[in-house]
Amino acid sequence: MLLEVENLKTYLSVDSDTVKAVDDVSFHIGRGETFCLVGESGSGKSVTALSVIQLMPAGISAHPSGKILFDYRHASGMIERVDMLRLPEARKREIRGARISMIFQEPMTSLNPVFTIGDQIIESLRLHRPDMSQSQARARVIEVLEQVQIPNAEQRIDEYPHRLSGGQRQRVMIAMAMACEPDLLIADEPTTALDVTVQAEILRLMKDLQARRGTSILFITHDFGVVSRMADRLAVMRLGKIVETGTLEQVLKDPKHPYTKQLLAALPENLKKSRAARSSVQATAVQTSSADIPARPMASTPLLDLSCLQIYFPIRKGLLRRTVGHIKAVDGVTLQIPTGQILALVGESGCGKTTLGRAILRLIEPTGGKVSYEGQEITSLSRAQMKPFRRRMQIIFQDPMSSLNPRLTIAATLTEPMAVHGIGDSREERLEIARQVLQRVQLDPNYLWRYPHEFSGGQRQRICIARAMVLDPGFIICDEVTSSLDVSVQAEILKMLLDLRRERRLTLLFITHDIGVVEYISDEIAVMYDGQIVEHGPTQRVCDAPTHPYTKKLLAAVPRVRL
Repeated sequence: MLLEVENLKTYLSVDSDTVKAVDDVSFHIGRGETFCLVGESGSGKSVTALSVIQLMPAGISAHPSGKILFDYRHASGMIERVDMLRLPEARKREIRGARISMIFQEPMTSLNPVFTIGDQIIESLRLHRPDMSQSQARARVIEVLEQVQIPNAEQRIDEYPHRLSGGQRQRVMIAMAMACEPDLLIADEPTTALDVTVQAEILRLMKDLQARRGTSILFITHDFGVVSRMADRLAVMRLGKIVETGTLEQVLKDPKHPYTKQLLAALPENLKKSRAARSSVQATAVQTSSADIPARPMASTPLLDLSCLQIYFPIRKGLLRRTVGHIKAVDGVTLQIPTGQILALVGESGCGKTTLGRAILRLIEPTGGKVSYEGQEITSLSRAQMKPFRRRMQIIFQDPMSSLNPRLTIAATLTEPMAVHGIGDSREERLEIARQVLQRVQLDPNYLWRYPHEFSGGQRQRICIARAMVLDPGFIICDEVTSSLDVSVQAEILKMLLDLRRERRLTLLFITHDIGVVEYISDEIAVMYDGQIVEHGPTQRVCDAPTHPYTKKLLAAVPRVRL
């Protein structure tokens, strides 16, 4: 075995309290094997990985017991079995980066913005190989950049991180981790923030590098679709403990622990099956409406009608900043959304999805085209004339923490928009409406007097939904509302949105890059690429029989549980 973790405990000191972040965890990883640690946020996955590589902060962390046994390969080829917990710091530094490397979740915060990517990889390389000259190190960096498929590596080596895309930055992180040819690679959610096609490329790249070099991988994720593509064996973590472990086939085909079953049931493809089953049962019983899916309304005109909508951003150059061209973020989009329906707008980062959503609400002014709501064209209205539409058309943003004011209580967050739009005759009446809406989004009404930082990510997203619902809108734009959530929390939010749609006959524009979520929640799907809609139709038809090559590429890249 390359790595054996035995009865590991990692405790964190928070003020006067002790948090058992990792509590008696044991697992092993063989040479050339991929071992996945799966669980939700707060389960202890990342703390386990940081304990293995010994990067936990000394002041607040301790290991009351346990062993981390690693086969350290010396430059001479000799293998020495060492316990990472009991090595002096100098020996740990010899191992970190050279024999155990780590890829962190967010590459932009892991790369130094003031140094080129080449300088940063060279620094890491020469730290562990001081006999290597600058020219040799540069040649080695170009080699590993080519291995991780960075185009024009000889030129891109001198680029700064901000000039690279998210997928390219993650490739740079992989190149940095692989430069010294480590025996163990720890990957902490390396594809969470990436588009589905980029994620597929990164996963394929890691498998190729592993096959070429025989590297072992400790892969941390909450996505069982990714696990299905990567894992030889896996362990499911919950509250600092491993609750189930086994081969990929054992755990996915025959899960034993209730928590594992809960996580698998929350996968979008399984939610879709349960929704279809409920709909079938209700149809057999001759019910007029399903638990999740309202009957399609017969409307003479759509609720929302986009006609040749354009959003162009000028490109200015020269001393006088003259306009020399335009970035066509949205280029002639025509869409209709009937009342009570959910249209999913799908595409990768930079395709124009969010820009389109903001232009519909006139948070960004359109360059051309028209937006009509309930038959009334709103693109030419003044700010005062738009005010009634602000109440009826709402948006839920991707990151709830950045869209909630940290200085305002939840009570102020919910009652302020009601006061602006004249809802409720008094503050007490508005507070009562806020309490009712909090209950509807499955939050305790007593939470009104708390601040955003006191809630989890899923709870903050529910608060953002409540903020939109207090105005009783008819149309809501959901902009990547589940992209940063754990799979079980994501399932709860999606079910809640479907319930609210049914109860209030809401119309939703659901912006996402996750095809699995789209298949579960939407009635129709519009695929966006390079500012244009390239395919549009009923969700089932588009997902089962896509016609455009880009749609086919997106669907093929979706990580699904396959056995």
